[in-house]
Amino acid sequence: MKIWGLLRILLGWIFLWAFIDKLWGLGFATASERAWLAGGSPTRGFLNSVTEGPFAEIFKSLAGNPIVDWLFMLGLLFVGLTLFFGFSVRLGSLAGIIMLGFIYLAGFLPPENNPIVDDHIIYIVVMLGLILNPESANFLGFGRCWQKYGLGRFGFFR
Repeated sequence: MKIWGLLRILLGWIFLWAFIDKLWGLGFATASERAWLAGGSPTRGFLNSVTEGPFAEIFKSLAGNPIVDWLFMLGLLFVGLTLFFGFSVRLGSLAGIIMLGFIYLAGFLPPENNPIVDDHIIYIVVMLGLILNPESANFLGFGRCWQKYGLGRFGFFR
């Protein structure tokens, strides 16, 4: 279970880092002038420039929409926090799977190096593993506490 716990923490950090970088524009994936706090849109750049394929027009119409921006950023934060800290891992993983599925569909062309699998698919499979192994929340996480005192008593919220 320790490897699942480590995968949970690392994947949570990927989502938290994406949130932090898009919020403040630390210069990694998001330049400071395009930060959300500087008035930029966390969805506009990706959805306008990367989106190609059969779903391109649907996703391009969502680019820069404030509601979509808020949902995207709250999703990054929620998935990142739940996985990194190990509470409500199943629900956080499900939210992550949905987000990654939409991101995969937005650029629905065969990936450059492999015609079927890219990092989004790998992350989805890892999140499915986290859903099936909720004990991963107990490794360096608040899983036991969450289950004892929080919503963890209610099945999918573990």
